[in-house]
Amino acid sequence: MLNLNTIYSTYYRKSFLFVKSYVQNDQLAEDITSEAIIALWEKSKETTLETPEAYLITCLRNKALNYLKQKQHHNETLALISDDAQFELTCRISSLEACDPQELLSKELWERINLILASLPDRTRLIFDLNRFNDKTYEEIAKELGVSVKGVEYHISKALKALRDNLKDYYYLVIFFI
Repeated sequence: MLNLNTIYSTYYRKSFLFVKSYVQNDQLAEDITSEAIIALWEKSKETTLETPEAYLITCLRNKALNYLKQKQHHNETLALISDDAQFELTCRISSLEACDPQELLSKELWERINLILASLPDRTRLIFDLNRFNDKTYEEIAKELGVSVKGVEYHISKALKALRDNLKDYYYLVIFFI
């Protein structure tokens, strides 16, 4: 069995520098080195190690590698999130650039909106009309038509989805005016 103080004084500095060269963080390198030295000491209590250096390097390597793989996965996840956010931002910019205020309120656009609304099921169109054009609350509509508030929410979201899908370039402004 190896003495912990002996292991520490013999291997700590070299181990620390080895790990730090990969993880590039002093605190993390200290943690990994300490964990590996303790693992070596505990292993030496169980069995006689012919090459303690090889065991220690393997521990250091595996712990640093696990950290780096975890960091890589974290960075890849952040990149995906960033890509999604960038795509959404690009879509919003494109939508605003494509939006012509003169056309927004034009007869042609209102005709498109009316065609989309006319293509909706009667119940959905009625509920959307009561909410958006007659300023009735979901509760008032539910009571008037004898349906649940959740049912009203369903029909409103169904109508908004149809508008969103068919008026992609104008969606935010259409919703503002409707």
